[in-house]
Amino acid sequence: MKLRLMLIPLPAFVQGLLVLIAIAITAAIPVRVQAEDVKALARAVDDHYNHLRSLQADFTEIYRGDGAERVESGTLWLKKPRKMRWEYRSPKEKLFVSDGEVVWFYLPAERQLRKTTLRKLDDIRSPLAFLLGKTKLENELRGLSKASDQSPLGTGNTVLRGIPQGMAGGASEVQVEITPSNQIVRIVVMEPDGATTEFRFANWKENEQFKGSLFSFSPPQGVESVEGAELGP
Repeated sequence: MKLRLMLIPLPAFVQGLLVLIAIAITAAIPVRVQAEDVKALARAVDDHYNHLRSLQADFTEIYRGDGAERVESGTLWLKKPRKMRWEYRSPKEKLFVSDGEVVWFYLPAERQLRKTTLRKLDDIRSPLAFLLGKTKLENELRGLSKASDQSPLGTGNTVLRGIPQGMAGGASEVQVEITPSNQIVRIVVMEPDGATTEFRFANWKENEQFKGSLFSFSPPQGVESVEGAELGP
């Protein structure tokens, strides 16, 4: 005698419940995987930069706000501990220098020098000085996640976003574009009023030998010096 397996149809509400459970489980898997991917990428970026002594790159700075756009470019140097030099060349010359304690901002065309301490500095360029150190990306950007709605400039790059900790001007969000080799090639700082400042980096040179004088500044004679003033733009 053959036995027949009889399938008892489930009530409609039970079938619907099972479908919802399946959808929830399926949706949760990509979220968990994505979070793990973000953590792994953040750790890789930390490891890359925390083992470096110095950096050099060409930069483009793009400010957008109040219907206006300002594009500037030049060369950036970074060196442990917290030393940096932003040498603007286009459209006009500017110099932003830190020796790790004191910061100078010099406008040759106006023959004006502004000076303050790095501790008091309230400037969106300053966090970059801490790339070379004990930086932890997940601590710098709270709620770090993948910015899936943002298209990277380079193929294969990943864009992360997070809420900055202690960044100047009360920035509401920072986006960081990272290459497959764990280099940062773009940083976008978004302000509460909708304005954005974007830094694009190219031609990174790592662990170059820099002269110490690169991170100090002696103003020319006759230059007006203002201490404790705000720096920039």
